[in-house]
Amino acid sequence: MYKGLFMDIQVSANVITISGNIKSVSDYQKIKSEIDKVVTTQKEIRINIPDSISIISSVIGYFNKLIMKDKIVLNMSVGNACLMELLEELNLKSLFNVSKV
Repeated sequence: MYKGLFMDIQVSANVITISGNIKSVSDYQKIKSEIDKVVTTQKEIRINIPDSISIISSVIGYFNKLIMKDKIVLNMSVGNACLMELLEELNLKSLFNVSKV
């Protein structure tokens, strides 16, 4: 489990792992930048979020755009129960193909 103060992104082929909490506009910009690079060659991506307790709205909007406009197949793995609950409350669990880590 990631214990650092800052969010970190690791990319391996079409798998993006976002460690730490997703909480700022700069986190959104980093996520968008890395995923934009991946989706130039991949039409299906897996996003692993093992630690974050929430996701800021700009990241949710970006994921929606990837799915709805860019037709990217997104599969998300979530490690934190609070984040899972948030995605369920927002009716995003099925759209983002969310599963437990």
